Amino acid sequence: MKLVLLSGGSGKRLWPLSNDARSKQFLKVLKNQNSELQSMVQRVWGQLVNAGLADSAVIATSKSQVDMIQSQLGKDVPIIIEPMRHDTFPAIAFASVYLYSVQGMNLNEVVAVLPVDPFAENRFFDRVKDLEETVLESGADLALIGVEPTYPSEKYGYIVPAFKTGDNSYLKVRHFTEKPTEEKAAELIEQGALWNCGVSAFKLDYIISLLQEKGLPIQYDELLKQYDKLPKISFDYEVAEKTEHIVVLPYAGYWKDLGTWNTLTEEMAANQIGKGVIAASENTHLINELDIPVAVLGVSNAIIAVSPDGILVSDKAASPKIKELVNDFNRRPMYEERRWGWYRVLDYTKLEDGREAITKRIGIKAGKNLSYQMHHHRIEVWTIIKGEGELAFNGEIRRVKPGDVLEIPVGAKHGIKAITDLEFIEVQTGTQLIEEDIVRIYMTWEEVEEHCYYERI
Repeated sequence: MKLVLLSGGSGKRLWPLSNDARSKQFLKVLKNQNSELQSMVQRVWGQLVNAGLADSAVIATSKSQVDMIQSQLGKDVPIIIEPMRHDTFPAIAFASVYLYSVQGMNLNEVVAVLPVDPFAENRFFDRVKDLEETVLESGADLALIGVEPTYPSEKYGYIVPAFKTGDNSYLKVRHFTEKPTEEKAAELIEQGALWNCGVSAFKLDYIISLLQEKGLPIQYDELLKQYDKLPKISFDYEVAEKTEHIVVLPYAGYWKDLGTWNTLTEEMAANQIGKGVIAASENTHLINELDIPVAVLGVSNAIIAVSPDGILVSDKAASPKIKELVNDFNRRPMYEERRWGWYRVLDYTKLEDGREAITKRIGIKAGKNLSYQMHHHRIEVWTIIKGEGELAFNGEIRRVKPGDVLEIPVGAKHGIKAITDLEFIEVQTGTQLIEEDIVRIYMTWEEVEEHCYYERI
């Protein structure tokens, strides 16, 4: 069985810590067994390793999240890169075509799909393993996992089986109900309904045949060109609700969707992360990513989140509405993690003559490097403030240290490698301060050393 983990999300529900570049699954607010902070995706990947599923797993995501995934899980984690952010049906279809036409997966083999960020016990992933046998034994087109509800929730979808049973084996699905009222949810639970946790499995042939029926390509290169023609719709609406032969595996254990501040804070490592103090407050959480202290006094049942992207002060019960409140906030992300480290935007200015200026603080992990690159529309000034590294500049490599100021004019080829953890302040000025104005020449430092020479001392 092949496992596809879907990593998406626009980052609005956990604003301001999450953004378009850093969705909720990448926030390091949970605690691992060594009491170190970890993200949801790191926690899930560790559980897959423990369950023996990681070797057969691949992450399907958009290109905007690739650096973040590699930063947190390592550069060798297998990734299928979608050409653009769509929805779960296009993502699953694209991953299926990749497995079929690129990896040569047999059409009779089983594919299981799950979100990259479920918060569950380790035995939940043992249940995921049962999906392969369930698909093959039942002959169903789809097999799902349904969580036995602990209360009548309005925020989950429900899977209603054909009959109520205490059996641990699979059940035929009668229908679905999406986010009912609390009263309706209680009625559904009485009928034996299960929470839909977004986990499904199928023979690869089922999705490939479905794409053929829709007249869509089943070869990776062709589907890549026509990806925008795929309907932007969820897998549940496009496939599950139109499929007649579906079964569900009940799971009676701990599971939670940490998609809002009030649910996330229930599982956080501590009431306070970052600089500050909480006093005379009950059930209040503070998360501060800035280097300034935040004081919280006499504010109970609240979440205070501070990041370069903004400040949130919210009653926990009201926090699920934050997405609608900030939906029109379309400024660029002010903090991102990359495969080589991270950067934080300190200031952005639009000048009267049309030029722009961006000031960033950039951190590069020891042994990592920025690509050897050039720009057509901007100049940069770097001031090294921490650590030591090697600068490659127009074919020459030299050592850099704190206090060094490096001027990089338009057209200059440049890159930098951290010998120790390295930080510098970068000031960009120009007419197009965009990702498209980065012309990457070499990605690895081995390539840089092969084509550049070291400065003579």
